[in-house]
Amino acid sequence: MPFLLRMIVVVSLAFVPAVAWCGKVDDQIKIDPNDWPWWRGPERNGVANPDQDPPISWSDTENVLWKSPIPGRGHSSPTIVGNRIFLATADEKEETQSVLCYDRETGKQLWQTVVHRGGLMQKNAKSSGASATVACDGERLFIDFANGGAVYVTALSLDGKQLWQTRIADYIIHQGYGASPAVYQSLVIAAADSHAGGVIAGLDRKTGEIKWKHDRPKVPNYPSPVVLKVAGRDQLLMTGCNLVSSFDPLTGSTLWEVKGATTECVTSTVTDGTRIFSSGGYPKNHLSAVAADGSGKIIWENKDRVYVPSLLERDGYLFGVLDAGMAACWKSDTGEQKWKKRLSGEFSASPVLVGDKIYATNEVGDTFIYRANPEKFEQIAVNKLGEQVMATPTICGSRIYARVVVEEEGKRQEMLYCLGKQNR
Repeated sequence: MPFLLRMIVVVSLAFVPAVAWCGKVDDQIKIDPNDWPWWRGPERNGVANPDQDPPISWSDTENVLWKSPIPGRGHSSPTIVGNRIFLATADEKEETQSVLCYDRETGKQLWQTVVHRGGLMQKNAKSSGASATVACDGERLFIDFANGGAVYVTALSLDGKQLWQTRIADYIIHQGYGASPAVYQSLVIAAADSHAGGVIAGLDRKTGEIKWKHDRPKVPNYPSPVVLKVAGRDQLLMTGCNLVSSFDPLTGSTLWEVKGATTECVTSTVTDGTRIFSSGGYPKNHLSAVAADGSGKIIWENKDRVYVPSLLERDGYLFGVLDAGMAACWKSDTGEQKWKKRLSGEFSASPVLVGDKIYATNEVGDTFIYRANPEKFEQIAVNKLGEQVMATPTICGSRIYARVVVEEEGKRQEMLYCLGKQNR
């Protein structure tokens, strides 16, 4: 058989009510539908609030509400809470890793907090020293950086004051580091898989104290931990290290774990309610569906290379962009390919779903907008902005916030663009 199932721990997956808040019972923080508080948005799946109307056309001048320079370099996506935007960045010349804050309405930079000075780690050409996306619980900001041979989780106040910093693991750089933190009830959850020995850990959001820590295999791997409501309960999910793993997000205890992934993965998994999906690119290309009920069953698998851009799920179908520049759709229950269409360029940013529209941006700044239609590829528009885009855009409040590389006087400059309909 192509894969051997090995159940490590199986526990009862009894129904647990969904939690619509970021905090504990005595510290609840409601997610505003016009905010984007962490990696892949409010539901952690790349699906934006459908009750909005972002533009479908733009250029360097059309529908640009404002743009602001970003010091340094990074692949961190914009995090938006209230009237503020937060980004991580790394300045290789100054050897700093920082968090930036911008005004949401004007684009004015409000503050910059240096989290690490020195200790930037070697990486490949496509990665950066600031690839993780900031998470916000409404009161604090959380960011993960690999620095000086370790991974640290740092908490800041909303005005940029450092509250705490916790070292969670040794780290040996391979391709780079980009696992974003996940906020869940009283915890912030962080992951660090590398040759030094991987960990996934739950830290107290207020103090940084490690509440639980789970050892992982000694192999490089890149996904962000994600908490999804699947098979009747909240599960903390990780793919890669040749495993698909599920943990209790509050205790870190293993719910189930199977050999259903390749060694190196990047994407954050999604769910259709009963299955989760693993996709990877080393040492093999693979896309697979795994039952999330603890049975350990691999439902289907194919050899499509959806290595870096994360998938979208809508109404029983998966939509994705392959790294090599193709859009595709599969049935989530069977893996049947419904269609595949060549776009152009290579993709690192993940697509974002707004209503029935998918926004997918390639590495040279072309954004393809097409319908989430399982019957056929139905293109709406293509727009060009900048020279390079590696970061996933954020779409909320009927605006698109894009981290884009432009050339100014022959020099590379990252810009934060706010795109919106100018005739509003």
